[in-house]
Amino acid sequence: MSERKSFHLSQEFYSNSTVTLNCERLEAALETLQGFAPTENTPLLELNIQVFECIASTNQTLWNLINTGAKAGTVVIASQQTAGRGQWGRQWQSSQGGLYLSLAYDPKILASQQAQLTLCSAWGIATILRDYDIPVRLKWPNDLILTERKLGGILTETKVSNGQIIQAVIGVGINWANSIPETGINLQTYLAQSPDPPRVYSLEMLAALILQGLRIGLWQLSTVGIESLLKSYSQLLTCIGSQVKVAQRCGVIVGVNANGELRVMLKPDDANKAQEICIEPGKISLGYGSEESFHIKT
Repeated sequence: MSERKSFHLSQEFYSNSTVTLNCERLEAALETLQGFAPTENTPLLELNIQVFECIASTNQTLWNLINTGAKAGTVVIASQQTAGRGQWGRQWQSSQGGLYLSLAYDPKILASQQAQLTLCSAWGIATILRDYDIPVRLKWPNDLILTERKLGGILTETKVSNGQIIQAVIGVGINWANSIPETGINLQTYLAQSPDPPRVYSLEMLAALILQGLRIGLWQLSTVGIESLLKSYSQLLTCIGSQVKVAQRCGVIVGVNANGELRVMLKPDDANKAQEICIEPGKISLGYGSEESFHIKT
């Protein structure tokens, strides 16, 4: 295992409450994962982690830090958010006991390729959790699924200049021991029902795994490219093989393309040949369970 350190932690008290996530335990957990990388000498992103008790939003706090000079690799972790947000402007329930973090990154990719940051992040997180015996799958485009329920989600925000992304914030929320909606699951409950001793035994260990998964996913994107990830990403999708109806034509979901669009193979009918189409996020609603048919939103 490599002895290198590629992270620094500091504790910022935003309230008078005790911080649930312990910095020393997080540092120890990160050290145990130093050798968990594609190759022994893989230069993963260096981290500068700041831990807060209760803030409005980890994404917004990180943008504020970026505006005052924070660099790529800066991480904001909070025990609770009062104004967490998800995709499409939805509110993200962020009660005490969950894991809420955001990572700053300088991707140097085109604005049209923003979805690649979410794809590689989801793939990296799911891959490392699966290696730790947590069979996470992915609900397109940005949800982490465990036993057909939502374990967490990813929200990527970017700043663009001349058609290129110059700064990005990747926000991740994971249910650990917090209260959850009916469609959700928290990891502590899942692990308590497992017959085997849990390999993820604390909030700090979970945070370390999520950060390492993000770093591995971003490394793969920057060095190998999105095409090498798409097959592995698609194999984790819950919707592959599901039936979909588009403008009265039946089709089958077959994957995701490099722009993050859902690939659907429309079946031939009396008037049309077989045809593959691509659907943008937000244009189709996918459920959490074992649904076999989905419909395009109108």
